[in-house]
Amino acid sequence: MKKRQRKLVGKMVLATMMSVVLAACSSGAGTEKAEPESKGAMESYGVGETFKASEPFNLSILYSDQPAYPYKKDWLLFQKITELTGVTLDPTIVPMSDYPQKRSLLISSGDAPLVIPKTYPGEESAFVSSGAVLPVSDYVDLMPNFKDKVEKWGLEDELEGLRQEDGKYYVLPGLHEEVWPDYTLIVRTDVFEENNIPIPTTWDELYDAAKKLKEIYPDSIPFSDRFEFNSTLNIAATGFGTKGGWGFGNGLTYKEDKDEFVYTSTTPEYKEMLTYFNKLVSEGLLDKESFTQDDDQATQKFVSGKSFIINGNSQTLVLHRNDMNKTLGEGKFSIAKITVPGGPKGQLMSGSRLENGVMISGKIKDSENFKATMQFIDWLYYSDEGQEFTKWGVEGETFTKQDGVRKLADDVNYNGLNPKGTKDLRIDYGFSGGVFAYGGTTDLLHSMFSEEELKFQQDMKDTKEVIPAEPPIPYSDLDREQVTLLSTPLKDYSDQNTLKFILGERSLDEFDAFVKELEGQGLSQYLQISNDTYKKYKENKQQ
Repeated sequence: MKKRQRKLVGKMVLATMMSVVLAACSSGAGTEKAEPESKGAMESYGVGETFKASEPFNLSILYSDQPAYPYKKDWLLFQKITELTGVTLDPTIVPMSDYPQKRSLLISSGDAPLVIPKTYPGEESAFVSSGAVLPVSDYVDLMPNFKDKVEKWGLEDELEGLRQEDGKYYVLPGLHEEVWPDYTLIVRTDVFEENNIPIPTTWDELYDAAKKLKEIYPDSIPFSDRFEFNSTLNIAATGFGTKGGWGFGNGLTYKEDKDEFVYTSTTPEYKEMLTYFNKLVSEGLLDKESFTQDDDQATQKFVSGKSFIINGNSQTLVLHRNDMNKTLGEGKFSIAKITVPGGPKGQLMSGSRLENGVMISGKIKDSENFKATMQFIDWLYYSDEGQEFTKWGVEGETFTKQDGVRKLADDVNYNGLNPKGTKDLRIDYGFSGGVFAYGGTTDLLHSMFSEEELKFQQDMKDTKEVIPAEPPIPYSDLDREQVTLLSTPLKDYSDQNTLKFILGERSLDEFDAFVKELEGQGLSQYLQISNDTYKKYKENKQQ
């Protein structure tokens, strides 16, 4: 009897072990990489081929709705995607203003669509530990166009900065062939010319120019800014050897001579930048309201002639021109983007060739169209054909192409490129929107630039030296939680005091006291964790 029981138990153990092994094989246990289901995928798909699903399928996607060109389900964009690829997109529409918050809620609740665009590198980190988003670096072999551009343009080092502690990256960024500057200062060139004031090439020259403008127009504020001054701090900081505004990021700056990260707002370079802008404010050359007014207020001052300098980009330049034709009269003014002024450290430019990109929900592992979806994303976002399509639209309908030169159709306008056009490429057709159209060759990027924007790009290229990308800090899940708790109040306090120092509400003589106050808020611990993580990453890489 006991012998029979032992046999029975042995058989049960063996059966249990076999079921575990079979389950492990079927679920992919023992490896984090899922074997993708291939329904709808192309058997042979490579660079230069149009993706066409072998079986049509629907694909859910999160859609950031831009109020300037609100979503329309009957856009030619969506019709042609289905016609060309056999993929019908099923968008979840979210207002652009709520997009980051809504995206987080949907991912956290498990309700996110499979494709999650408009994700800036770094925003994916919060979703890594839960497995809510796919480790896309495991599956780039399914994406020949993505791989081709990474290799051809030498983007490996920049992608390295996306890797998490596990060595994988979880966002597919937009890929640019070259660094693309856009934001700079827009000035009233007619006013500068009338008064024989040279267009400034450095921040010191901008101070001199603003001072002369104030003398000539005492009731004016020469420089009144928008974006709460964050864009100007961002573009100025590089020339001062630091970071600021939109570019402040996690507050860390890598110092190559020390091979370590320091906290940006504690450095002498940051203080020098604050001192410069404080001088502009104290002498009435920079509008104090630049830091608090909404964009419309800043714009109104500029287009009405109350100010002569404002921050902007190629799109806002066109909008200002249209407004000024009404307020000042067509032909009675001239404005232009100027080359970003250089600073004490020289004519430097920061910038990455990686743009916002796509996260993919971890749920895709259970999709029968896994492989097909990866091929579709590769074609739409990374192939030359897909990128031209999402940007320009349909040849023969929204644009023509001859000898490699693209031209908008006679009745189609985009950003003032064809002002006689009665239809808008974005509003009426859905192309050149921020959900799909980014990245690509310099030729494609420049193809939609006006002559003056091309000149700006060339001037920046000729004048500026691009600073190298900083090394990554791939935190563990536990450390990431800690540094988030530490970095948020440090940044908030830095932002508050940056404003106070520039406006003169706090004397720059108290800068050292400000640094000590940051120390009291966990600065040393933050730097310790960050530098330890960086050193560990570096050691592992060298092994």
